[in-house]
Amino acid sequence: MPSNRTALAEAELHALLLDLPAWALADGKLVREWKFKDFVAAIAFVNRVAALAEQAQHHPDIDIRYNRVQLALVSHDAGGITARDARMARQLTAEFPQP
Repeated sequence: MPSNRTALAEAELHALLLDLPAWALADGKLVREWKFKDFVAAIAFVNRVAALAEQAQHHPDIDIRYNRVQLALVSHDAGGITARDARMARQLTAEFPQP
């Protein structure tokens, strides 16, 4: 299994995206967007993500645009997407499949 400190190889990233089709690669990060009915619902989602991320000690980049929230995962210390990011993406997908 890949290390938390080693960036995934291209083939591993491809397999990950097949496993998590709601996620994509953008600017070297694993990204996904959620859309909500309004700003308040989007912020409630962000607060739930924050609690989950704090518990995992792995924090996504968060971009909020009114009712849309984009999460981006990358391990800056490893210079790319790692097994830790893959685990977090799977956890986020399980916890928040669709808004």
